[in-house]
Amino acid sequence: MDDLLSKVLEGDRRAAARMITIIENDEEAKNELMSKIYPYTGNAYIIGVTGSPGAGKSSLTDKLVGEIRRNGLSVAIIAVDPTSPFTGGAILGDRIRMQSHSLDPDVFIRSMGTRGSLGGLSQATNEAVKVMDAFKKDIIIIETVGVGQSEFDIMHIANTTLVVLTPGAGDAIQTIKAGIMEIADVFAVNKSDLEGADRVKTEVETMLDMKKPTGWRPPVVQTISLTGSGVKDLWTKILDHKAYLESSGKLESQRKKRLKEEVREILEYELRKHVWKAVEASGELDKLEESLYQRETDPYSAAKNIINRYFKFLW
Repeated sequence: MDDLLSKVLEGDRRAAARMITIIENDEEAKNELMSKIYPYTGNAYIIGVTGSPGAGKSSLTDKLVGEIRRNGLSVAIIAVDPTSPFTGGAILGDRIRMQSHSLDPDVFIRSMGTRGSLGGLSQATNEAVKVMDAFKKDIIIIETVGVGQSEFDIMHIANTTLVVLTPGAGDAIQTIKAGIMEIADVFAVNKSDLEGADRVKTEVETMLDMKKPTGWRPPVVQTISLTGSGVKDLWTKILDHKAYLESSGKLESQRKKRLKEEVREILEYELRKHVWKAVEASGELDKLEESLYQRETDPYSAAKNIINRYFKFLW
């Protein structure tokens, strides 16, 4: 493990890929590796890219990476694809859409499955971000599955959240329904060469006018991922948000708050994993099945009895 960590810190791409695989597979060595890597993290700036399916997130990310590289910064892209609930597999097609950067040594692309995570971002995603941080990438971009009520996980990882909208898809109304207005730091109206792009921009601006003013008003940038139009302006607005967070002290407070949340999430994950494993091994659920079906007991009482058995010190 020490050898693997050393290679990651030295910039070995194969070692970084291997470490992310260990994380994805939740191998026994994972927790110790994450503990060892932690002191080398906290330097990268994280951008979350989210938006409805078909909004052109991957294509826009591809063009955005090109702009970032022209500014001399190294980039890691973690593209989260939906995992099949039946096979557990994922298409992981983002590497195909970002082939233009595949030979750039300062760009690292990794596709990951959601692995059943309700929010569309698995526990492994946050840990993969830390690996890329220790791998000395300046910018880490996380491209999520899509927008929805369960897609708010991105705001707990990214420093700047970019919401991608498209004309003709009812996105502006969808942002109200899903509450996406609350998580967006920057809006991109992509495919703005299509009819209705100006209307979408106007609608989003109008909704922003209705919001209570805060220290940062999310800018709305029109882009065309096919040609790269507007991408330079988009990168400038992301940098403006970064500068705002730094000057206001919100970047530091944001990171501190998230570290506390991360401890809670790890605690929940580890407890759930170990307790559930013990319960399944005991065969207790099989015995409960008929009793639950016959309404002789209920799931709430069953869960509480399990908690009492494994955590007597809490009661």
